[in-house]
Amino acid sequence: MAVELHPDVAVLAPLLGTWAGTGAGSYPTIEPFRYREEVTFGHAGKPFLAYRQATVRLDTGLPAHAEAGYLRGTGRNRVELVLAHPTGIAELAEGEVTVTEAGLVLRLASVAVARTATAKEVTRVDRTIAVEGDVLRYELAMAAVGQQHQHHLAAELQRTA
Repeated sequence: MAVELHPDVAVLAPLLGTWAGTGAGSYPTIEPFRYREEVTFGHAGKPFLAYRQATVRLDTGLPAHAEAGYLRGTGRNRVELVLAHPTGIAELAEGEVTVTEAGLVLRLASVAVARTATAKEVTRVDRTIAVEGDVLRYELAMAAVGQQHQHHLAAELQRTA
């Protein structure tokens, strides 16, 4: 039996499913890199989408990063993101969804970034996610480890069957 999408996240329906593709990252404190990524957005009829992401470095084939959490619908095309990173970071962000002819654009800005005693310092994360049909593109900017807020990641993913 199919579970109906909650009205508070209905605007996020174009995100549902699994996406895979490649991206590139850079930051002043590291060497530029490329990665393969898989992202899944799912739901259980509640006012949130479950989110899971994992990347693998293209140069080494080794796992690089992962994160998991929830994209919460709050109505009026507003959303909240709650994420946990295995690096000891917890990220809370808020933003807006703009519906487009081909899909949507989601803009999120962190309102809090918490970290464990051993995690690297991250003070701000902004994400822009755009869905056009079966293509998801995103950009992520951050302020971390004493660096100013700036571009970190960009990727293009395709919806998988």
